[in-house]
Amino acid sequence: MGKTQRTVGLVGAISIGVGGMVGGGIFAVLGEAVSLAHGATVLAFIFAGVVAALTSYSYAKLSVAYPNRGGTVVFIDTAFGHNLLSGSINFMLWLSYLVTISLYAVAFSSYAQTFFQDSSAPWISHFFISLAIVLPLTINLFSASFVSKSETIIVLIKVTLLIIIIVSGAFFVDTERLSPERWGSSLSIVVAGMIIFVAYEGFELIANSAEEIKNPAVNLPRAFYGSVLSVILLYAFIALIAIGTVPEDQLLTAKDYALAVAAKPALGQLGFTLVAVAALLATFSAINATIYGNARLGYIIAEKGELPAILQREKRSIPETGVIVTAILSLLMANSIDLTEIAIIGSASFLLIFFLVNLSGFKLRNTIGGDKIILSTACLASGAALATLLFHTYSSNPGAIGVFSALICISILFELIYGRMIRGHFFLRKYQQQRN
Repeated sequence: MGKTQRTVGLVGAISIGVGGMVGGGIFAVLGEAVSLAHGATVLAFIFAGVVAALTSYSYAKLSVAYPNRGGTVVFIDTAFGHNLLSGSINFMLWLSYLVTISLYAVAFSSYAQTFFQDSSAPWISHFFISLAIVLPLTINLFSASFVSKSETIIVLIKVTLLIIIIVSGAFFVDTERLSPERWGSSLSIVVAGMIIFVAYEGFELIANSAEEIKNPAVNLPRAFYGSVLSVILLYAFIALIAIGTVPEDQLLTAKDYALAVAAKPALGQLGFTLVAVAALLATFSAINATIYGNARLGYIIAEKGELPAILQREKRSIPETGVIVTAILSLLMANSIDLTEIAIIGSASFLLIFFLVNLSGFKLRNTIGGDKIILSTACLASGAALATLLFHTYSSNPGAIGVFSALICISILFELIYGRMIRGHFFLRKYQQQRN
């Protein structure tokens, strides 16, 4: 097999990171942040961004040292070995992308319903949630190239529209709404940042393209830092416009489609409609891309023997079984869990995975040339952020904690049972150790 050609420059690499982050997340979680942080929503987005920026340092160093399309999977395996921990986390990463698809599908449904006067019937919500997954499923099965071709255009549309909202809304900001008297408590601001952390999930996709990026030693770190920092600024300005131009009660009433409401002061009903259309495009394309990516992640993990070999089945270079399984499980999840719980579960899952990636970077710091202080700070920040989110959620939304705990248990049990009874992985490992 020939060496992968390096065809992606710095701008292309940054676009991968920005496109991965500015997917459907910001359209879905703005209202969640406002409900907790209130006038300090900007700080919540910045706080979550700091955790993402610290984690991007680990990803940058690990990607340069271990360029591989497996990305996160390879980093954890390299640091901790091929064992129960790494196998469970790899499976949980695959499950976490199902949560992300569910988040985007629920957001798609919320914005789609704004086009209908009477959308109170529960079946309407489930119809649009299902439509948001079934259509991308069909596209992925019959035209995988459409995913990559359309993604660039849609990224440009949604980023351009967000910038228009920021520029036009800047003239309508009421700074009184941002005053400390209207802030949530310190804990609620931090928790808000952690609940919306899923909106920053996506920069790690740069690592999956490391083999294709030109001059990786220079461009990979620049791509990680550039994409994360630019998205922090974008989100902070969006939060500033939303809080500064719209009364909080209106944002909370329209919690699931708050970003569309934020466009009304400057652009009127046209702005609301444009954002709603952009949200439909963004969430739809994000589902498209995530089904595409998760099916291929499943293929890679199956190649390693950590998922059933059936996920390696391909037709026209499309991992058909992986696409279908991803869509079916996402449909079940999206139609059974509400938006708040999905956001919490998604953020908690990626915080756990990013904590382990930071831990991997710290453990491999001498090999990757990483700074001990920055890596240990990244570990502490991501670990503390996860603990804070779980602690608060335990008292306010125990159902979300139950689902998150179930994902962890399913991941461990699957790896334990599949590894022992099907692959014989752990027995083989023990046998090899005894021989040595």
